[in-house]
Amino acid sequence: MPDVVLLSLGDDASGGGGSARETTRVPLLTCADALRRGGARVEIVTAESDAEIDTAVKAVDAGVAALVVAAGTDGEIRAVVRRLVRRYAPPPSKRPAELPEGRTVFDLPALAILPLAPAIPDLVRRLGLPADPAAVAAAMFGARERRLDLLRTDSGSVTLHGSLLGGVDETGRVVPWRCRVEVDGAVLTDGEEPIIACSIRNAGPSDVDGLPLVAEALPDDGLVDVAVALSTAARRMFRPSTVRFEVRRARGRAVSVTPRDDEVNLVDDGVPGTLTRKRAWWIEPSAWAVYVM
Repeated sequence: MPDVVLLSLGDDASGGGGSARETTRVPLLTCADALRRGGARVEIVTAESDAEIDTAVKAVDAGVAALVVAAGTDGEIRAVVRRLVRRYAPPPSKRPAELPEGRTVFDLPALAILPLAPAIPDLVRRLGLPADPAAVAAAMFGARERRLDLLRTDSGSVTLHGSLLGGVDETGRVVPWRCRVEVDGAVLTDGEEPIIACSIRNAGPSDVDGLPLVAEALPDDGLVDVAVALSTAARRMFRPSTVRFEVRRARGRAVSVTPRDDEVNLVDDGVPGTLTRKRAWWIEPSAWAVYVM
């Protein structure tokens, strides 16, 4: 068993929602003890910045250490994978011959995910990964990997679980907005229709206020699932108009979203943000891996 880097994130490194608190030390220490009992040398690191994440994973890059990401949210896992992608992605102008077909990044090293209970990342539940510290350590020793797809974006980030675009006003009501959405060149909406949500999914289902969007995205099928929900007013003579919802769905290798409004709310792997210009996501099949039981 090589050395193990047990990495947790502070707020600045995670993009918000970091779980490096005293109340989360118990699963960290419990997992470290289980790894040490199995003969591993463990280094516990709390990274407060991207630069500190990069430093922490150098031994993983060199193949002399394995990586455990201690996280309470999907966003914390994403923050680490995003930095790994930057290290394993060659410049677009210098594509090596040995780069896997259909990919822009080499295989990332496998990692284990340690949930910082009571917070458990949604991705852990979705993938059926071990949640108990001792089970996480056992998965490391078993060295059984499951390779998964990830989504790269032209913003320089990645999406592991999914993104949801849309928002509500101060009363909590959904605000219609407009954007152009294309999946592998096929247009789901041309930007002239009011929509209430756009879901870009790499794993699991999604919905908005109980309206199903993506039924079930598979995390290892080499495709991204996209759904757009539109609202239309059905006008009837002598009766009040009613609102109907239409959901358009597609699957493919890449999706682009071009907002027609100045700003669109975006939640990406649980991290809130905004979209102000065109953004593209594309699938990287089997690019990252997790340790499983």
